Amino acid sequence: MSASAFAPSRPPVPKRSAVRSLLRLWPYLAVVASCLSLVIPLVLKWMVDGPVADRDPDGVWLGAFAVLGLGVVEALLFGLRRWLVARPSTAVEAALRADLFRRLQRLPVAFHDRWASGQLLSRGTTDLSLLRMFLVFPLTFLFVNGVTVLAGFVVLLAQEWTLGLVLLLPVVPLVVGCSLFETRYSKAARRAQDQVGDLTTLVEESVLGIRVVKGFGRHRSQARAFRVLAGRLRGTELHKARLLAGIWAFITTVPELAIGAALVLGTVQVADGDLSAGTLVAFLSTALALRWPVESIGFLLAMSQEAATATERYFEVMDQAEESAGRAPAATAPAPAGPRDAGGLVFEGVVFRYPDAPEGSPPVLRGVDLRVRPGETLALVGATGSGKTTLTALVPRLYEPTAGRILLDGEDIAAMPRERLRSLVAVAFEEPTLFSASVRENVLMGAGPEAGDTELRRALEVAQARFVADLPHGTATEVGEQGLSLSGGQRQRLALARAVAGGPRFLVLDDPLSALDVHTEALVEAALREVLRDTTALVVAHRPSTVLLADRVALLSEGRIAAVGTHQELLRTSAEYAWLMSGAPAGTGAAGAEEGGR
Repeated sequence: MSASAFAPSRPPVPKRSAVRSLLRLWPYLAVVASCLSLVIPLVLKWMVDGPVADRDPDGVWLGAFAVLGLGVVEALLFGLRRWLVARPSTAVEAALRADLFRRLQRLPVAFHDRWASGQLLSRGTTDLSLLRMFLVFPLTFLFVNGVTVLAGFVVLLAQEWTLGLVLLLPVVPLVVGCSLFETRYSKAARRAQDQVGDLTTLVEESVLGIRVVKGFGRHRSQARAFRVLAGRLRGTELHKARLLAGIWAFITTVPELAIGAALVLGTVQVADGDLSAGTLVAFLSTALALRWPVESIGFLLAMSQEAATATERYFEVMDQAEESAGRAPAATAPAPAGPRDAGGLVFEGVVFRYPDAPEGSPPVLRGVDLRVRPGETLALVGATGSGKTTLTALVPRLYEPTAGRILLDGEDIAAMPRERLRSLVAVAFEEPTLFSASVRENVLMGAGPEAGDTELRRALEVAQARFVADLPHGTATEVGEQGLSLSGGQRQRLALARAVAGGPRFLVLDDPLSALDVHTEALVEAALREVLRDTTALVVAHRPSTVLLADRVALLSEGRIAAVGTHQELLRTSAEYAWLMSGAPAGTGAAGAEEGGR
């Protein structure tokens, strides 16, 4: 049997990327490149005390070529470091940006209600760019320059310890000055980055609301507001510049004084014969080589503080609690068995107060009890501010009820994973929002990934969106940001098509026909009736024509369900409902409203 049979087995050597292997060396390359500058003074010492003193031209040329070679190697190593660090730093920035975007998508609607969009944009762009710059430059050189300074002082003390101690005298004032600068600059950096967010918000609002700005001739007032914010930002940046100029002058002056003192003391020692000229030249060359690492401390600290502030702002968003996939249902008394739990959409004692509402303020919803039977369409009617839109937003869990529970086919939505809940419930909001994508992509956003042309055609037919055929590229036409290239009625019809595209079991429509003319509204209602036969729907309505789509009507008044019945029943029995439907004075217009609603 061969000896190789008894040899221990070795794991296979994985294939490694040469670039990735080099990437792991870049901190060491930077240190080596920086420390090469400390070798040059030693070569100069040899040249002065050797070939120059002995008048040896060959030795001088040898020393000159050695210095030139060291300089070229130093430059090549710094260039290689710059190239090697670029890839990982941009990869980190891309990963941070992707994580931030993913977190923004998962944060609750209440978070987005509180935060200005410009502040979020600045965190995802300006702040992350600052972090990348920190990884590319300050982080590397804080380490490299620190090692270089320590190594340099070892060389200085080894050459002449008395002169080395003179150069160590500025350490204490430099540490105190840098500490004070760091405290003040961090506050200014945070203020500047917050002001960038405010400025971004103003620009975004002005661009998105350009029709309002132009329509009301408010461009001058918007320009004044921009100048005010830009002026504040400029003032903060000038304050940062003054702080940086002050620390730079301080860091430059103090070491220069120490070098001057060392030069005078060294010259005296050379004159007395206690020190060779070559040693003095090498000492001063080493001290001058350390000027850049020491003087760079100021702006490296400044960039580090800006990066620290950017990191703090980044994690202010990342540390926010995401929407939970599903939570334990609220503790409530068990409901009696019976038709109440047979299915459909059920609200039981639902109370809601917005998270940022003042303490002690009354809730928007004050104990809503309501049931939409399976396959039934229920219209929700109420005065402005009664809580209709808020109630509909609770069904897909855009907000969480403060108390009570909501059931879908007998199952508490609080215990459902959000993905499953939102696959069961489709929503068309009062303000139709479209994305910078094609008509097809906007509509099929409401359907599953397997949806195709059949679902698209059906949804567009229900919404009576025949205008799509007249667009330049049909369903492939890009609608532009916020869909502003379309009319209000066209946007609303596409939003309705998106809601019905997936054939949902539960449908929530918040005044879906408000922007349509009477003829288009009649066509949409006729097609929508076919869809509503196969789903359980809650429809916010403001007009009798929309109410007539429903099997029953619920009147929401001051956060509570005041009455439930058919349209005709409520016209006869509820003065408030009759007033909402007709505009007649409460208590006097019921008969006229009933007549007009027939």
